[in-house]
Amino acid sequence: MSAKPLLIVAGIGNGTGKLCTIRQRVYSKAGYRVALIARNGDHLKRLVDEIVASGGEAAAFPILEYTYEATENIWDTIVEYKWPSGQPSDLRVALWNVGVNVFGSFLTVTAKDIQASLEVHVTAGFAFSRKAILAFKANEMDANGCRGTLLFTGATASIRGNVFTSAFAAGKFGIRALSQSLAKEFGKENIHVAHVIIDGSILTDLSLSRRPGEAGEAWKANPDLRLDSESLAKSYLYLTQQDRSAWTWELDLRPAHEKW
Repeated sequence: MSAKPLLIVAGIGNGTGKLCTIRQRVYSKAGYRVALIARNGDHLKRLVDEIVASGGEAAAFPILEYTYEATENIWDTIVEYKWPSGQPSDLRVALWNVGVNVFGSFLTVTAKDIQASLEVHVTAGFAFSRKAILAFKANEMDANGCRGTLLFTGATASIRGNVFTSAFAAGKFGIRALSQSLAKEFGKENIHVAHVIIDGSILTDLSLSRRPGEAGEAWKANPDLRLDSESLAKSYLYLTQQDRSAWTWELDLRPAHEKW
């Protein structure tokens, strides 16, 4: 029985929930089995149920907190998981989509805020990356000359700090630096590492609720002004399908009329 390609995703988030749902559907339609890690059990179950209902294969792996040890342990649980179909898995894509919203003016930032941002974004991100790289090193190259793709979701704060993002940006800058370091070190072993900056507001129920009335409806109807979840999802899939002769390290995605 041939193995089925596996995508592991850590983090589904409230603000990017629709993006995560569509992204996993896009991968599922492309033939991937999906393993999802998240702290919010209700969101996790709902997303898995949606994928399964559409004919895909997905499994939920709740995590209490994103620490180095917990991230390693949940990865091991996924690797040992027996899928209902009995078909073996071929791990090909791992996505670190985790974030913690630590915002506030610099003088209000606490030691706890700093620790949360660095531990969730960077320390746990190191653990996830290490597990992914070790798994990919054991893979044979696919038709595009790739042993595996490690993806990171970034934000505007990955490259630009602001008055309320000192703690948040420190974590986002850190994970971007990690992704660049890994791309340079392991590209030589045919492991593709890429960082995706999402710069702008994604069309979700949450973003719409912040724009009530006619202004919100006009924003929803105009793709020049907001990010579309399905288009974003296709960009992630595109990265995993690139030939090794033309790999992207970083995508910076924004709507056409974004003020940047």
